[in-house]
Amino acid sequence: MDREIQVDVVHSQTAFTATVTRADHAPPSSMDSSSQLLHQPILPISSTPSNKLSLLPLIFLIYFEVSGGPFGAEPAVRAAGPLLALLGFLIFPFIWSVPEALITAELATAIPGNGGYVLWADRAFGPFFGSLMGFWKFLSGVINNAAYPVLCADYLSRVIHSLAAGTPRVIAIVLFSVVLSFLNYTGLTIVGYTAVALGFISLTPFYLMAGFTIPKVRPHRWLKMGKDIDWRLYFNTLFWNLNFWDNASTLAGEVENPQRIFPKALLASGLMTCIGYLVPLLAGTGALDVPQEDWSDGYFADIAGMIAGRWLKFWIETGAVLSAIGLYEAQLSSSSFQLLGMADLSILPRIFASRAKWFHTPWVGILVSSLITLAISFMSFTDIISSANFLYSLGMLLEFASFLWLRRKHPTLKRPYRVPVGLPALVCMCLIPSAFLIFVMSIATWKVYVISLGLTLLGIGVYYLMQHFRSKGCLEFTRGEDKGVEVEEASGTQI
Repeated sequence: MDREIQVDVVHSQTAFTATVTRADHAPPSSMDSSSQLLHQPILPISSTPSNKLSLLPLIFLIYFEVSGGPFGAEPAVRAAGPLLALLGFLIFPFIWSVPEALITAELATAIPGNGGYVLWADRAFGPFFGSLMGFWKFLSGVINNAAYPVLCADYLSRVIHSLAAGTPRVIAIVLFSVVLSFLNYTGLTIVGYTAVALGFISLTPFYLMAGFTIPKVRPHRWLKMGKDIDWRLYFNTLFWNLNFWDNASTLAGEVENPQRIFPKALLASGLMTCIGYLVPLLAGTGALDVPQEDWSDGYFADIAGMIAGRWLKFWIETGAVLSAIGLYEAQLSSSSFQLLGMADLSILPRIFASRAKWFHTPWVGILVSSLITLAISFMSFTDIISSANFLYSLGMLLEFASFLWLRRKHPTLKRPYRVPVGLPALVCMCLIPSAFLIFVMSIATWKVYVISLGLTLLGIGVYYLMQHFRSKGCLEFTRGEDKGVEVEEASGTQI
């Protein structure tokens, strides 16, 4: 993939309900009591038991939220050469991916409701910041998702040349979007096991390629430094290929026993992701001595063709399309259930919590997310996608702050998984990725700053508009009394 591309409510028979204490609405004296109930509850409306996500499909949904395969890792070599590319995919997960995954594991198990990071920011700082978090992350997701139907059309155009431009290309992109959105509508269980199949099919050719390269690998080639290092391209490639670990948290209300399964799924998907990048990079850079500038998007397919023949090249190109399908499905699921969670919190109107009668999926969230994504598919990507990543960075900074604030103000909140270090160490853990986020944001262009500011102001306007509609009764919102019982406060266990 291109490096720049980066729901009447049908109630479940076994709805999961919970509330936590709203520190932002509590009087000052209550802030000191760890057992004080938070005033505003949450209502993750979960799926029926037969539709609950189990461990294996959750692993692959997280995997597709983050990676989907090594497609798009090639520009790291183009930007900085083999050595820095390998070091980047070896070291960067520890300073960026691991902290993000640990935070997701702790908060998704402590507050296991649909909406994920929106719930965390809302609990830490109040509804305004919950809304802003949701707006930033939602826009980032749907904008990035616009890349995948386009990517499918790009790859198919290599076989069906008429899809390269004009009306046939428009029809192909629309058709891809409609079909993939309908698949998402059929339910998380189907989407989850589809992701399992797509993962196996798209990853297998890379391990075959690595096997074919073993006799040709020359370790000294891994040590080559790049010429005229393009740091912006290098860091954007790493950032794009190793982020979004928290996206699956918006599905926590749909997961079977999330307190137990989420940490395991994050660990397994993390290992899959890191190995899935390093093995093809080690194989390609070690077996072939080719010009640095040849390492552009899709070059792994060319390497497979040179080493094993056209059949493996075709498999990897097919795998890229399948990976794009998995990426689209995972992100659309995350975005639609995020909107459902925001409706449960009364940030958005109640209609966004509506579920389909047959499949119990948030059909309004799927429809809205798909329409926005489709519209963006026909726009110029570069500045819009860069702005989406800028908004994602703002959301991550707010997520780190929410995590630390909840640890400090509610240390006895029951955390089935608890990052096994104290607050000072957690601050240090968050400082490194925060510094990286600030660095990535600092090298953005002025157009990105302007677009990001405009979108942020739009998000603030949407929040106050929703507040106005609620006060005037113009739209129906979820009522506080619908929102369930408490989330316990107790000492968490370390896993």
